[in-house]
Amino acid sequence: MATTVHEPPVIDSGHPPRHGASGNGGRGNWVPAAGKVRGVHDHSSAASRTGIWVGLAGITMMFAAFTSALIVRQGSAMDWRHLVLPPVLYLNTAVLLASSVTLEIARRRVAAFARDLEDRVGVPLCWLYLTLGLGLMFVGGQCVAWSQLKAQGLYLATNPSSSFFYVLTAVHLLHMLGGLGGLTLVITRLSRRVPTLRRSTLDTASYYWHFMDVLWLYLLWLLWMRL
Repeated sequence: MATTVHEPPVIDSGHPPRHGASGNGGRGNWVPAAGKVRGVHDHSSAASRTGIWVGLAGITMMFAAFTSALIVRQGSAMDWRHLVLPPVLYLNTAVLLASSVTLEIARRRVAAFARDLEDRVGVPLCWLYLTLGLGLMFVGGQCVAWSQLKAQGLYLATNPSSSFFYVLTAVHLLHMLGGLGGLTLVITRLSRRVPTLRRSTLDTASYYWHFMDVLWLYLLWLLWMRL
């Protein structure tokens, strides 16, 4: 009796072949077939986004606790003294809003560069440097605001309202320094044309920076309303 031999079914895994077929010496997604090194396929994008959202949630909870403490302290204080906000705070706000705009432009330019629509990395770098400069201007402006408050004779321990002003603005500024560090990392890798720069690195830095922008708008409103 004849025996019929059936060929095993072909299973398509949905992944490109590991060797040879990619045209890059079996290095998979590391180098395109055309020989241009544009970046590494980002497998950590989801993890990066999850991490940044968890971090931002923690920051939100911390400032929510500060807000609750401010409201409770103001309601129970007999020595609460309202203060005039330093005018430079409004200029700082405009600077920070402008930095979010320039960072978003930079992010879109870098994304275009990664898609081979831009051949020069210097174009997005200009916008990133501008964002970094505006961020440093904001830091300097906050120091000027503290100086203006000291000129009014208001220090950290002068009054509960001045204490909250210093604490809220200082904690926000510390988080801003973290954002400046992230931007510096992105700029360094782009300027050196490091092929391991993942797009999620810039996306994560952008999300964090824009969050600091929104958080500052909230703090400015809180200080204006409560202090």
